[in-house]
Amino acid sequence: MEAMDVVEDVKQNEEEEEEQSLVVEVKEMLSDAKNTENGDDALKLLNKISDLDDKGYDQVKKWKGIAIVRKGTLLAKLGRTDQVLQLTKNSRKFLQSIPKARTAKIVRDLIVGVSEVPGTVDLQEKLCVDSIKWCKEQKRNFLRQRLETRHAAVMRQLGRYDEAIGLLRRLQREVKKIDDKQLLVEINLVESRVQFNLKNMPKAKAALTAARTNANAIYVQPSVQAEIDHQAGVLHSDERDYKTAYSYFFEAFEGRNNMKDHENASKNLKYMLLCKIMMEKAHEVPATVGNKSMLVYAGKDVDAMLAVASAYKRRSLHDLEKTLETYKDQLARDDLIKLHLKDLSERLLEANLCRIIEPYSRVEIAHVASLIKLPIQRVETKLSQMILDKKFHGILNQGKGELLVQEPLVEDRTFENGLKVVRNMSEVVGTLLRRADKLNRSN
Repeated sequence: MEAMDVVEDVKQNEEEEEEQSLVVEVKEMLSDAKNTENGDDALKLLNKISDLDDKGYDQVKKWKGIAIVRKGTLLAKLGRTDQVLQLTKNSRKFLQSIPKARTAKIVRDLIVGVSEVPGTVDLQEKLCVDSIKWCKEQKRNFLRQRLETRHAAVMRQLGRYDEAIGLLRRLQREVKKIDDKQLLVEINLVESRVQFNLKNMPKAKAALTAARTNANAIYVQPSVQAEIDHQAGVLHSDERDYKTAYSYFFEAFEGRNNMKDHENASKNLKYMLLCKIMMEKAHEVPATVGNKSMLVYAGKDVDAMLAVASAYKRRSLHDLEKTLETYKDQLARDDLIKLHLKDLSERLLEANLCRIIEPYSRVEIAHVASLIKLPIQRVETKLSQMILDKKFHGILNQGKGELLVQEPLVEDRTFENGLKVVRNMSEVVGTLLRRADKLNRSN
């Protein structure tokens, strides 16, 4: 018996050594693939890992799963869409040999990795559809529900909002039965974003409240909490409540900064600076950027917001438009910043127009346009809009191309006050009559 035990121990030690040597080999190839600048050379190394016989060792399988994710991401960067889809199909046999939880992580990480590559929205949808079909065949409901949530988010990016809402509604009914609050948080977050894109603010806020309620009942990952705070900031900024939006963006920034998620943290920092500018606190932007925790994010994004703040402090519409042109990639490509900077531009235009026409009672529109250095048509359109919005009182004489500026109408409240006096006197006389009537009856 002792001899058999010794043999078994020796065999076990040999297997452990073999497993460790395979793990070291796979790690070295992964490291070389990561450091290789040539994409084809990196793919060859990753293919070697895929073809490697793992001999059933758990640790080797774990690193092979990581290699699959990296290979898919690299193929997406190289624009080889068909090969990414083929990779997922070829990996199915391997995925069936590992635990379901690890399979779910590999599939989700692959889709997330592909999503980080610009211009891969269509590929993401194909991956989601193909993987969901496989999950249904294998009856992997846990993974299917998460992939369908991701599919709804991809549909939102493609502008297919109605389909996304329908899918999320069905998912909510399913997930509520099993009380998976973690997944409910993700579903509600995606729904809030879809409703925001549809400009249905009440439902967007309701979905976010539901996400926050479910998140408070369980432990959520810091990344999910940061997404909740970010979405809250987006909704409040849309309602022009920039003070509250700033606090939410700051919470999201801190969470992502602690996780070293510099890309998303930088985006939150931009939104924080935007809120400062929209709150008429552009002078505080340099001090905010100079904060110790924010110095690491210095770059073109921060420079763009500093330039916007500088233009707004000078109340210069031309400087703002010049900044928008100079930092087009940093400002115009972000829908939220683009929307609010358009509002800021209109606000500056109104302020400049009011300052120019203030000394006049009658002025030519062409003269106003020459002073503000803008096309006559744009100035005329803006003036008519301001008159309709009652920003100032005036009349546009388009025949002569003139603006007649009028003094603000002071409302005469004499008639209204006279009616109040008559009404009060009527009540007093009525009260006296009732008292007199009571006295006559008592006598």
